[in-house]
Amino acid sequence: MVRKTWLFITILSFGLVGLTTANGTDVANDHSKPYVKVGGVSGSLNSIGSDTMNNLMTYWAEGFNKVYPNVKVQIEGKGSTTAPPALISGTAQMGPMSRAMKPTEIDAFEKKYGYKPTAIRTALDALAVYVNKDNPLKGLSMPQVDAIFSMTRKGGYKTDITTWGQLGLTGDWAAKTISLYGRNSASGTYGYFKERALYKGDFKSTVKEQPGSASVVQGATEDRYAVGYSGIGYHTSGVRALPLSIKEGEPYKEADMKNVMNGSYPLARFLYVYINKKPGQQPDPLVKEFVKFILSKEGQVVVVKDGYLPLPGLVVEEELKKAE
Repeated sequence: MVRKTWLFITILSFGLVGLTTANGTDVANDHSKPYVKVGGVSGSLNSIGSDTMNNLMTYWAEGFNKVYPNVKVQIEGKGSTTAPPALISGTAQMGPMSRAMKPTEIDAFEKKYGYKPTAIRTALDALAVYVNKDNPLKGLSMPQVDAIFSMTRKGGYKTDITTWGQLGLTGDWAAKTISLYGRNSASGTYGYFKERALYKGDFKSTVKEQPGSASVVQGATEDRYAVGYSGIGYHTSGVRALPLSIKEGEPYKEADMKNVMNGSYPLARFLYVYINKKPGQQPDPLVKEFVKFILSKEGQVVVVKDGYLPLPGLVVEEELKKAE
C-alpha cells in the first residue's frame, strides 16, 4: 500500500477517531513492522469477550502459535460484556471488545486494581447493515435505519418503517414485511448499534436476537425479506452490505476503507483488546508479545484477510507504546 502522511486526527460526530489527509486522497494502513520473535515466551493465554472478534482472535492465536509452538491460547467469544468481568476476576488476560468499555465497567476494574484497564485498538470495522443478495434496495439513511429497527425513532424519521414498499421497493417486494435480525444484549455490536444507529433509543420487540454475528448474516441469507446488522468481516455471498448515509438526502457511502477513514461511512468503529497493565510497569511478557503480534505486519495482514480494515501507521505506533 502507498504510504501516506497523516496530518490530523479528528473526532467524528459518530464517535470514531477519523484520520484523513489534507488533500482528501485515499487513506490506507501506513506500514506495520514484521514481528520479531523474542526468547522466554511460554505459558497459557486466555481470551474472553467479543463474538465479532472471535475469528480474528483465533487467527491471531494461530499465527502466534506458529512463532511460539509451546504457547497455548484459549479463546471464548460470547459477547463483549463478558470481557470486563473476566479481566477483573483474572480468568482472562485479554478481553476483546467490539465497543469501548462503559464507565461502569472501567470503574469496576479500577475498584479491584486501583487503576484503569488498558485499551488496545487492533483493527477497524465497518458495521454493516445486511440484506439478502436479491434485495434491490440502493441504500439507507441513518434515520431510516433507526425507523426500521427502533420503536423510539430518535433519529427523527417521519414514520415507522415496517414494509419494503415504504423504502421505495415495488412489485412483489412492496407489501412484504421487513424481517429484523440483530444481536443479543451481551454483544458489543448490539450496544454500539443501539447507541449509533438507534440514537440511544430502544429496539423493536420484533427483532430476532441472534447469539452470534454469523447467525445474523445467515438469517439475512435464508430470509429474502430480512435486514440485519453485523461486522463487515462476516460478509458472505448470500448478503449485500447496504451503502449508508448519515442524513436524509446525502449520497450513500459503501462500507469500505476509504469511506471509513474519511468519516463518510456512519457506522465505523475500532475493535479493541483490553489488558490488565499496571501504570509504569510492563504487562505480562506473554500478553505483551501477543499485543505486539496483533500490531505487527503479520497481525494486520490477518485483519485484512478476515474482512476488516487495518490500523493506520500512527495508530499502530500509539498502541505499541501502551504495551511497553
